[in-house]
Amino acid sequence: MSPHLEHTVQPDLAGRAMTRTSAPAAHEHGHTFEWSEMLRILLVAFAATAVWFRFWEPLPSVSVMGVAGLLIGGWPIFREALESVAAKRMTMELSMSIAIVAAAAISEFFTALVITLFVLVAEVLEGMTVSRGRRAIRDLLDFLPRAVSVRRAGAVSEVDADVLAVGDAVLVNPGGRIPVDGTVIAGHSFVDQARITGESMPLEKTIGVSVFAGSINQSGALEIRAERIGRDTSYGKIIEAVEQAERSRAPVQRLADRLAGYLVYFALGAAVLTYLLTRDIRATISVIIVTGACGIAAGTPLAILGAIGRAARAGAIVKGGLFLEQLGQVNTVVLDKTGTLTFGRPELRVLIPVAGVDETALLDAAASAELRSEHPLGKTILAHAQARGRSPKEPQRFGYTPGRGIDATVDGELVLVGNRALMRDHGLVVPDGLLAGHPEASEVFVARAGILLGAIVIADVVRPEARQAIVAIHAMGIKTILLTGDAKPVAEVVAKQLGITEVAASLLPEDKRQCVRRLVADGRKVAMVGDGVNDAPALIEAHVGVAMGSGTDVARESADVVLLGNDLVKFVETLAIARRTRRIIWANFAGTIAVDLVGIGLAAFGLLNPLVAAFIHVTSELAFILNSARLLPARASDAESVSRKMMPGS
Repeated sequence: MSPHLEHTVQPDLAGRAMTRTSAPAAHEHGHTFEWSEMLRILLVAFAATAVWFRFWEPLPSVSVMGVAGLLIGGWPIFREALESVAAKRMTMELSMSIAIVAAAAISEFFTALVITLFVLVAEVLEGMTVSRGRRAIRDLLDFLPRAVSVRRAGAVSEVDADVLAVGDAVLVNPGGRIPVDGTVIAGHSFVDQARITGESMPLEKTIGVSVFAGSINQSGALEIRAERIGRDTSYGKIIEAVEQAERSRAPVQRLADRLAGYLVYFALGAAVLTYLLTRDIRATISVIIVTGACGIAAGTPLAILGAIGRAARAGAIVKGGLFLEQLGQVNTVVLDKTGTLTFGRPELRVLIPVAGVDETALLDAAASAELRSEHPLGKTILAHAQARGRSPKEPQRFGYTPGRGIDATVDGELVLVGNRALMRDHGLVVPDGLLAGHPEASEVFVARAGILLGAIVIADVVRPEARQAIVAIHAMGIKTILLTGDAKPVAEVVAKQLGITEVAASLLPEDKRQCVRRLVADGRKVAMVGDGVNDAPALIEAHVGVAMGSGTDVARESADVVLLGNDLVKFVETLAIARRTRRIIWANFAGTIAVDLVGIGLAAFGLLNPLVAAFIHVTSELAFILNSARLLPARASDAESVSRKMMPGS
């Protein structure tokens, strides 16, 4: 029942990890049940029974069975107490040892043995609970295959995952675990990627479709070109997050350790005061025994580790307990528009020709002028024309003016594709109402041979899940703000669609950073969600930076939380997990303090005997640890069982 719980992880080159646990200052809690513990518990139980029924007591003043039971059964507790004394550290083992020895000193051997029995049983139950958490994490870390089938130079061979290289063709049979992030180059299957993206149903994978390491191939053989391997895969990033969570200690964990120490000091002080005022040794012993702190000291890191594992299963990498804790306190979410709330992919919505011009002439002129353009809007126009079966003509001349648009010569005529300023530069007047009803559209006007042909409405597409995500964020009482480099009319249309009331538009990256900095200075707890290089400064400035999975490397490196897909609902789920974790931890804090204060008060007035005090101590601590254990993710075997039930055709 030690308040000290420490984890370390040894990673290997392929992104797997072998876990080991250590508790240099205390009893090892992360163990599975051992026969030696069972024998020790049985021995103490037998000794308590013998003392109660007075079996074999050759000495009138000392219970031989009681002393033997305490020395053998209580040795692990006494050993940890001695280690605590040597390290000048106050622990629950030390206070419980004082209580046990005090009970034995006044010949309350039955009481001392039952207290020891409660402590040993609680140690085992606590250890099994924490061990379950570690097994859940080991399931995560040890999931990737160690041996991989690879096609090289036309021959298939099995190699160690450590020697995989980018570009290798990896073969995965039905039921196999995908070891790399890559693209399917042969085969067809359904893949369960719940571990990576949180998708509840298997997804169909065909040639050209991306797959993620850590996914399970279900129905057909796949050949995958490796694009990211080992630590660089999405699954490798999850492992890094778990390792970081185990290495680092969130402020709330340090608070839990300090509070546990204070409670022990408080209990001993209350015990001394009780004895000085009442001279009642049984009441004094009860005061020491009833005080418990392991529920918070062991439960807090268990809750944080479980929450990070659960977030990973939901499709979000949280890079440490600190960021999980801060995410649970967020009251303002700042969102970038392009690539976050929208797909960041322009879509041609409608062609608006002027009177006397048909749509085909408008589209042909624009597509021909944009044939050699690298601009996203130009590519959108060209793709739309080709989809309608048009064949753009090769321009004899092509020119691009930044901030204006395209001027090209097609069939000897000057074609202009650009904004109102470009038209004005060439003496053309654009009617004010030409784009009426389309405030979200980028300005794209088309003219040929000095005649305005019309306008093309091109706009970004709002992600279908964005509205649901924003509604869920608002339901949590969290404020949302839209920051974008886009024009204000475009930003306001998107904000209105999603229910966001506060918008800041036409911002440079530095402007976004300053906006976030002002919010932080105003005392807001800010999470910034973005995907691009221009979002990186703001991501760093926020309390918690959140990067979309399809975002740039700069954004992902700058972020504290990385979504493994592009679904904002994953962010909402992670936000909910963080808030739930915070509630559970603080409920454990409040519960521990309340139980200890009430218990100490009752014990000091002689209303609790040592046996009842021990029962309260053990049951309350186990209750708080089990409360934290609710955050642990489901075991892999359970998840895979559900996955198999969801397989198409099952």
